[in-house]
Amino acid sequence: MKNLFPANPILIVDDEKSILNSMEFTFRSDGYTNIVCLQQSKLVMDYLNAHTVEVVFLDITMPVISGDKILKEITVHFPGLPVVVITGLNDVKMAVECMKMGAVDYLLKPVERSRLLSSLAKVVEVSDLRRQYSLLKEHMLSLGLKNQVAFSHIITRNKQMHTLFKYMEAIGRSLEPVLITGETGTGKELFARAIYNLNPYSGKYVSVNVAGLDDTMFTDTLFGHVGGAFTGAGSPRAGLVEKAANGVLFLDEIGDLSAASQVKILRLIHEKEYYPLGTDVLRKADCRIVVATNADLMQKIEEGTFRKDLFYRLSVHTIQIPPLRERRDDIPILTDYFLEEAANNLQKKRPTPSRELYNLLNTYSFPGNVRELRAILINAVSQHESKVMSMEVVSSIINRNIKENVVLEMKNDPFSNVFAGLDDLPPIREAEEQLILEALRRSEGNQSIAARMLGITRQTLSKKLRQYGQ
Repeated sequence: MKNLFPANPILIVDDEKSILNSMEFTFRSDGYTNIVCLQQSKLVMDYLNAHTVEVVFLDITMPVISGDKILKEITVHFPGLPVVVITGLNDVKMAVECMKMGAVDYLLKPVERSRLLSSLAKVVEVSDLRRQYSLLKEHMLSLGLKNQVAFSHIITRNKQMHTLFKYMEAIGRSLEPVLITGETGTGKELFARAIYNLNPYSGKYVSVNVAGLDDTMFTDTLFGHVGGAFTGAGSPRAGLVEKAANGVLFLDEIGDLSAASQVKILRLIHEKEYYPLGTDVLRKADCRIVVATNADLMQKIEEGTFRKDLFYRLSVHTIQIPPLRERRDDIPILTDYFLEEAANNLQKKRPTPSRELYNLLNTYSFPGNVRELRAILINAVSQHESKVMSMEVVSSIINRNIKENVVLEMKNDPFSNVFAGLDDLPPIREAEEQLILEALRRSEGNQSIAARMLGITRQTLSKKLRQYGQ
């Protein structure tokens, strides 16, 4: 069943059938599907008592009960319900009186299409923001999640992550775009799927990585094409926007989008319409846009490679996923999960992790975040032969990753050495002593782990500690 938009009906009240039909057609042609028309003013209050309404478009001049009298009753019994007054009377005094009584807008017949749609869009946006604020306040004050199943695929016990979940529940039913940011490997697509799970969309979850797509390929992928649009396009093809109708369209790596494609996605979000390749016939978009990036979009704006207006349109709701090094309390639970997963996939017995293994993993910064932790443990389990998880295997994999990261950083920035910014270099003995102390701090005093971090034997570390009087 197709989702209705907005969630609560738009109520149109007018004694002229032609006006009702015209307004309903205008709203539906712009994507509004939840519309109720009443031709008799005496039915209005009964309907409002039985239904929650998004907005009322109310004619003033009507038989039996006039619109201004209905407006007074709505103000008393349904405070906060937006009412847009429509009349054929060019009466400034009446307009002022209606606004004083609580009307949010005053439209004069015949109402121009753009003016009518603008008034409705403003009311829906304000109502949506009020709901979001109310839900956000409610969730932040609550102790738990209302929809834990939506997040069941994200493994965490971290309080910061749970705060994000509460925020996502608060914005779950919003129609505005969502920008998900975070380092590579933090699980941005998992969060996008959670947003999809939070709303009972009747449509599909559709995702695409837009990095590397030129404008033509981007347009064809998202908007599709008609037959004969280009050489080889013998038959029409639906784009991902159409496939995601009444669902969620997830665009990953949005920071790498070309300038021309940025204009098109901005129009898609702002106007909710697009052109397939090979036609100048507009089509309506009916999906929620969720985007993600590991790039610094503000820096890209300063460099002139990302549009500022697109950034502000995308970031109505923003989710910043913390890196794994900022939620180390998740390392044990993620380790257990990935060990079990790796053992099942490799058809091996699950190795038993030692406390030392958790300490070792806790000393590593994980530049690749959760994805890197998973890769390390899968690699380790593939080499695992005993009952207890081999510390040597895990340590060797981490040391190899560290060396690769250092080489990569040096290639990107030859002056990234930690001593590069110092005016005076410390003596070797002092630098070595501080390095050893830091390794011991990170390993929580475990000399075996500290030695592995430093690339020396435990015996060598013990000897140096004696030299420094530690």
